[in-house]
Amino acid sequence: MLSKSRIKLITSLKQKKFRNQHQLFVVEGLKTIHEFLNSDFELDFLYTTKLFSEVTSNKQLLITEKELQKISFLKNTHSALAVFKMNPEITTETTSLIIALDNVRDPGNLGTIIRLCDWFGVTQLICNTETVDCYNPKVVQATMGSLTRVQVLYVNLENYLENQKETPIYGAFMDGDNLYTTSSIKKEGILVLGNEANGISTEIEKHITQRISIPRFGTLKATESLNVAMATSILLSEFKRKTML
Repeated sequence: MLSKSRIKLITSLKQKKFRNQHQLFVVEGLKTIHEFLNSDFELDFLYTTKLFSEVTSNKQLLITEKELQKISFLKNTHSALAVFKMNPEITTETTSLIIALDNVRDPGNLGTIIRLCDWFGVTQLICNTETVDCYNPKVVQATMGSLTRVQVLYVNLENYLENQKETPIYGAFMDGDNLYTTSSIKKEGILVLGNEANGISTEIEKHITQRISIPRFGTLKATESLNVAMATSILLSEFKRKTML
């Protein structure tokens, strides 16, 4: 039976301060739960309407649909909810492209960007501290398991970029060099994308070594901007294409 104390703990994990306090986060959906079970994330506990054969009995609890609804963060429950322990943030060296986010606030955008990093083989995502928490339930849901394969680090982005003296730092702007015609894109580097409404902040802009832009092809060119996740998909696709030639 699901106790009141467990319900209180699980529902508290919707808030960042309690996730940080307990170093726990929620994963929902069978596919995503299996992705995390097969990763280096450690399972804290599994609450399910059908027992998992690969999870030991002391790590899972059989509950009813009604009980699952009490703890689920979704409108439509997915037959199981898992609580996992956060992985420690450890910076590792990488020789490939790194994505850096400056004040990206929408959970769906961050989740999609993590999936895009996974798809295009980007293993490290650097976020400033104002970017939405990657363990936010909506972010975890949107990643569809890609969070298990992409390292997400939260740093003082200005200090981080200042220490990358020998690394090309590309920034996505409306008035940058045409992405499709510039020949200076390298395989290694940092690609910075900014806030959904305001773009890259002035503090971060001064560290950009090349401004790049996705050109508009519409006749009227009236579209103000692209969604940051959409822009990331186009930029990553072109970066990979250029560096594979």
